[in-house]
Amino acid sequence: MQHRRPQKPPLRVQPTTLWEYPSQHYGTEMQGDSRYVGATPSYVIWNLVQRYTKPGDLVVDPFCGSGTTLDVAKDTGRTARGFDVSPFREDIEKADARKLPVESGSVDLVFMDPPYGDHIHYSDDPSCIGKLSAYDPRYYQAMHRAIREAARVLRPGGVLGVYVCDYFEKKKGFAPVGFQLFVSIAESLAVLDIVSVVRHNKSLEMGNHRKAAEEGNFFLRGFNYLFIAQKPEARAPGTAGSGERRSRRAPR
Repeated sequence: MQHRRPQKPPLRVQPTTLWEYPSQHYGTEMQGDSRYVGATPSYVIWNLVQRYTKPGDLVVDPFCGSGTTLDVAKDTGRTARGFDVSPFREDIEKADARKLPVESGSVDLVFMDPPYGDHIHYSDDPSCIGKLSAYDPRYYQAMHRAIREAARVLRPGGVLGVYVCDYFEKKKGFAPVGFQLFVSIAESLAVLDIVSVVRHNKSLEMGNHRKAAEEGNFFLRGFNYLFIAQKPEARAPGTAGSGERRSRRAPR
């Protein structure tokens, strides 16, 4: 059975927590590079930028990859800085997501699409988090530090978006990457929402992959999580204490 790829819909702010946009890019131009393995769908970043920032705000991507976040920021009039241990292009700065050269409390939105297993070769840098297996506790320790660093650079009221997928290998079983990272996010920030983004990876459409999943009685990954969280607003002296409900910024 041949599965027809859905048509790309108009770009708009998504009103529900189920997103489907079967294209790497929006519009007629490219954001990032579709040849880069694991490139982020640009509409995911676009939606976060439109909801939680205004023109001129600072957006940071600690796992910048092919530079999709930088291109979306440019399209929407935002300022952006992208970091990677192995910069793909000249406007991406070399830095580890666990130690960003960014001032504390200075960023309006941090977006990260981190590696979630060692199945893709991202870099020869030995410090690359992508060299750590999703079955290795060191991966989650490294990502915990990256999430804590994102919380450090966010201003009070700033937002973090984490786009990630669970992982599965037939011999090792299921690795619930999303939920384990969610714990680290919730420790540092106030969770605003969880979005499910439908995946349209070409491998999902291949008959041999589907046959293997059916015969082996396992699931192919059909969606990514998008976790959205906010750094609590700073309280003035004498205001309510820790029992007060944390505020969230209204979409802009």
